[in-house]
Amino acid sequence: MKILYYLPSLYASGGLERVIVFKANYFASNFPDTEVIILTSEQRGLPSYFPLSERVRHIDLDVLIDYPFDQSALMKTLRFPKLYSSFKRKFIEILELEKPDIVISTIRREINFLPLLNDGSLKLAEFHVTKKFYNPSQGRPVSAIIDWVNRIKDRRMIHKLRQMDALVFLTEQEKGFWPELNNLHVIPNPSVIKPTKQAGCQAKNVIAVGRFAPQKGFDLLINAWSLVLKKHPDWELKIYGEGMRENLQKQIDRLAIGENCKLEDTTGDIEEKYCESSIFVLSSRYEGFGMVLVEAMACGVPAIAFDCPCGPSEIIRHGEDGLLVENGNISELAENICVLIEDDELRKRMGAKARLNSERYQMEHIAPQWKSLFDSLL
Repeated sequence: MKILYYLPSLYASGGLERVIVFKANYFASNFPDTEVIILTSEQRGLPSYFPLSERVRHIDLDVLIDYPFDQSALMKTLRFPKLYSSFKRKFIEILELEKPDIVISTIRREINFLPLLNDGSLKLAEFHVTKKFYNPSQGRPVSAIIDWVNRIKDRRMIHKLRQMDALVFLTEQEKGFWPELNNLHVIPNPSVIKPTKQAGCQAKNVIAVGRFAPQKGFDLLINAWSLVLKKHPDWELKIYGEGMRENLQKQIDRLAIGENCKLEDTTGDIEEKYCESSIFVLSSRYEGFGMVLVEAMACGVPAIAFDCPCGPSEIIRHGEDGLLVENGNISELAENICVLIEDDELRKRMGAKARLNSERYQMEHIAPQWKSLFDSLL
């Protein structure tokens, strides 16, 4: 069996890159007679941030559509037709050369033509974001023109996805957002860490992890943390990530909480940082899954999360191994952080339960679900 994944690049430290590399390495090493290829298009000669197994081949098309990232919208529009044509041609050439049995799309530009190809491979789409990602204005009032454009885009997306051989979602909730589709499967992300030690939940540290981007809601968390500090000025929040740092730092400075609220760089040893913490907070406005929740819980750290779509409500068992908060409710988030800060026994008990309950996301439990799906497709 030959499996080919496509995603734009592997040099970033994002969750998509991390989980694709982790699964590719596992499949190539543990599934008999399985060859795995990761196809990218904008690697720019950079190494993969997460180490690739020697058993996984990496091929790059070298078509820079998004790079440079600071190009103007006009320049990007002018360059796009030629670059997209090159991307499509090279992508098809690789399929003809490699002849994979299964092609797995991460639903980027390739979804526009992949379902239409008759190259002999089975086509599978793997969702890593919630439906809101494809239509950010969904549920918000917009002009009639924007609403019309969004409805056209939605219909086109549905039409493309219907032509795929299988669609894999990370949560049951997300699956329910796509009633127009069939051949749906739910396989959650695996935990990419298997901790060798556990958090003691005694340190006065709270941790959050993710890209510095609006989706992750760190602006909401920082506001909530300013409320927490009024009651617990001896606790510290550390947010690990990269991206749009400037606005978040300005917010921290404006609230004068810089001594107790730190924006930290990404680290290759995030497991160590989890184990140094007593509470994990996920403040995202929306998620595809929330893999950092699983990672923190695997380290024995109780989690507090906005009940956003999608993931937290299926990962956290409210009141048992963590706490769910109304999505976007800053005061409720602060109150629940204070609950765990003020109750040592509850914090430790939830941390122990979090470690046990997170076992269901270890790869030895997730991999058989993928193997069963691959076998059924073939």
